[in-house]
Amino acid sequence: MKKILVIDFGSQYTQLIARRLRELNIYSEVRPWDEVSSLEDVEGFVLSGGPESSNIDGNPKIDKSIFDSKKPILGVCYGMQVLAYQEGGEIANEGKKEFGHTEIELKNNSSLFNGIEEKVNVWMSHGDKVKSLPEGYEIIASSNNSPIAAFQNHSKNHFGLQFHPEVTHTKFGTQIIENFVERCDIKQNWNASDILNQIDEEVARTAKNENVLLALSGGVDSTVLAAVLYKILGKRLTCVMVDHGLLRMNEGKNVINNLKEKIGLEVNLVNAEDLFLNKLIGITDPEKKRKIIGNTFIEVFEEESKQLDGIKWLAQGTIYPDVIESAGNSKSKAKVIKSHHNVGGLPERMNLKLLEPFRMLFKDEVRKIGKAIGLPNEIVERHPFPGPGLGIRVIGEVNEKRLQRLREADHIFLTELKNYDLYYSASQAYAFYMPIKSVGVVGDNRIYADVIGLRSVNTTDFMTAKATNLPHEFVEHVSTRIVNEIDGISRVVYDITSKPPATIEWE
Repeated sequence: MKKILVIDFGSQYTQLIARRLRELNIYSEVRPWDEVSSLEDVEGFVLSGGPESSNIDGNPKIDKSIFDSKKPILGVCYGMQVLAYQEGGEIANEGKKEFGHTEIELKNNSSLFNGIEEKVNVWMSHGDKVKSLPEGYEIIASSNNSPIAAFQNHSKNHFGLQFHPEVTHTKFGTQIIENFVERCDIKQNWNASDILNQIDEEVARTAKNENVLLALSGGVDSTVLAAVLYKILGKRLTCVMVDHGLLRMNEGKNVINNLKEKIGLEVNLVNAEDLFLNKLIGITDPEKKRKIIGNTFIEVFEEESKQLDGIKWLAQGTIYPDVIESAGNSKSKAKVIKSHHNVGGLPERMNLKLLEPFRMLFKDEVRKIGKAIGLPNEIVERHPFPGPGLGIRVIGEVNEKRLQRLREADHIFLTELKNYDLYYSASQAYAFYMPIKSVGVVGDNRIYADVIGLRSVNTTDFMTAKATNLPHEFVEHVSTRIVNEIDGISRVVYDITSKPPATIEWE
């Protein structure tokens, strides 16, 4: 299949580039910078950003075969710098970093900026910059801090952008990528049915005639995966849901009933609450909590598989944001943000082989697959719920009293979002338990009690996000209910921090 290859230099945003190309219905693959082998059917290259400096010997470089292919190249951030450096330009670090929104002004004419305003806000994230251009290259955009904010060599079809067109913060970012695609002379060839066909082939090739145990959380990713695998494997699929004592109110019962009614799937529910909570006693570090929960998940599933007939595979609904934040790609230089229970928390040795068909997909792509196979909206559009559950929404030590209070607060928040028709206007919303106390007044009595936080964000890819602009009256109403109805809570706060710098979850 014809494709555009995304060369990964270790950026947190690498897969976002591939996602934008897929949104344009163009098939794309991501490859590490040092594993560029066969270039058959490759019609263009996008060089990702990365954490390194491009003019230091030994750092990642562009493979010679990419230049030899004579195909169009688009360098982004580090990719731009290393392209300029290897072509004979100069890179400098003058101590003037550029992070966040920046206005660029277009210079000269470039097909890369067709349909783009002369001055436009973009998203920068760099310390190094191109100081001088190679021969045959020209400036096509500048900012106050970066005189060479974009360049081109039109005859070679080489382009460089100091900013990130793949993030939603860059205005006209998708248009710029689409303009590059036109230079690659590739036709649209990617949609939900293509993804499903690829997953069918992958599962058939790897699992063959063997039995698969699916780790089902009840969230969007694992539920859609259950439906997809059920169509492929039939009775060779066994779905197991672990009640680790960290679920939301009535979560296990609701998930099992919903899957049976909507999909026809039978789910085995394993009660492992005591096992998980005992292991979390005294643990406050979020990374330790995630790894304990992840390791215990695998222990439970391995034990469950021994009681089932001939289980060889453990299937998980891992998606790419989990992999990126856990630096789960073995060849990636991306820095670890946090370990996810189904990626960074996996033990080094497993008795089951791992099957993760959604590993390179984003949540919106998973939702498209769910809709394509006919799943109902209440399943496909459900807010994400992390595998570690409330274990990472109780900040600090997890115990039964905190979990119960948090369940009640979370239930109130989500119920009122639905009552006020706000649930589907947010991408993810939840309550969390803060490890602090505050003074309050109940009747005529002073209390010194705990604090509940509320968070709601809007995002398209879960790599960047902004706080949902909920009406003040609504937040006040939810706060009043939580404080009045839950003993031991004195105060409610609302988190308005974007991602980055924050992550969507607190831990």
